[in-house]
Amino acid sequence: METLKEIACGQTVKVKKLTGDGPVKRRIMDMGITKGAEIFVRKVAPFGDPVEITVRGYELSLRKADASMIEVEIIG
Repeated sequence: METLKEIACGQTVKVKKLTGDGPVKRRIMDMGITKGAEIFVRKVAPFGDPVEITVRGYELSLRKADASMIEVEIIG
């Protein structure tokens, strides 16, 4: 299973599972990143941190550490 951290710019993915624990997982879920949500990867910074995504109509920036906790499958 791939994580959001490994996805290339311009791809759309679907969230399969959130790993991590407690407050970090809760914060990711509060951003709207939940199982089944579709995420479009808009930009990846030159050194990979942060990753800019669009989820549920919102544009977000995620740290690589947070993106590595989101297991996804490519859908588009």
